[in-house]
Amino acid sequence: MLTFWGDLREDLARVEEEIRRVVAGAPPPLREAALHLLAAGGKRLRPALALLCAHFGRYSLERVLPLAAAVELIHMATLVHDDVIDGAEMRRGIPTVHARWGPETAIKVGDVLFAQAIELVSSYEDSAVARKLAATCLSMCTGEFAQERESYSPQQSVWRYFRRIRRKTALFIGAACELGARVCEAPLVVCQALRQYGLALGMAFQVVDDVLDLVAEERVLGKVVGGDIRQGIATLPVIYAWSRSKKGRRLKEILCMRGKSEAEVQEAIAIVREAGGIGFSLEVARAFAAKALRFLRPLPAIPQRRRLEQIAEFVITRSF
Repeated sequence: MLTFWGDLREDLARVEEEIRRVVAGAPPPLREAALHLLAAGGKRLRPALALLCAHFGRYSLERVLPLAAAVELIHMATLVHDDVIDGAEMRRGIPTVHARWGPETAIKVGDVLFAQAIELVSSYEDSAVARKLAATCLSMCTGEFAQERESYSPQQSVWRYFRRIRRKTALFIGAACELGARVCEAPLVVCQALRQYGLALGMAFQVVDDVLDLVAEERVLGKVVGGDIRQGIATLPVIYAWSRSKKGRRLKEILCMRGKSEAEVQEAIAIVREAGGIGFSLEVARAFAAKALRFLRPLPAIPQRRRLEQIAEFVITRSF
């Protein structure tokens, strides 16, 4: 993924080195599992956003480095915990920590990564950095709890869906943008604009993620397709389809089943496709991406602003 970032490659490589250094410091029983998770790679979107937004202040890699590493460690921790909750066997094309070492080890690995992230951001004199990250993590947990509570329910709605993905995904991406600028002393108005950009970008990112869960090839997705339907989670394409399709009642019936067959999952995906749920959801994602771009317009026309614009464009076209 580093090739995508162009002139950001060297700084992101430094972030990668810092993450590896921190992860290698995990307690010996958990170190192998934590390094396995790191080796799976990833987009490194959140640290890249922190680095880019730091350029709107007095850019210093050493200044933003702890934050950039911390946000990726937190993201990794949420993924390993999610895999335990979901019982996921694959992540990014390789076995999950949960599948290889078991749920107890996976939970402990996630806990260690959270602790290491906290240790990194504790180095900042500005206590608001740690406070904002902590508050964002709490919102992420709230979003996950809401998703679990609402799963397999026919009462899931568009409003609940947007509230859930805002908490689960968008707030964290917004925090990475805002705090990247803040630690390098960007003006408050700039930090706020970058936070709003990140929030809108995060909404677009998650909507597209939910579409990919239905239409991507398994080798591209890196995990089993249709996972949300299997877990009874109604994402935007599904909610749209069951409100528009003549087969909406059947779609709800499948979603609310526990222990679905593969044929039933594929039937549900076919209903969503036929009802236009994919196209509708991508239009919504494009609207969020356009909103993100509007928040960038008043900002200084530095090269990093163009890179942020490119990320918004990439988010809605990836893997299609």
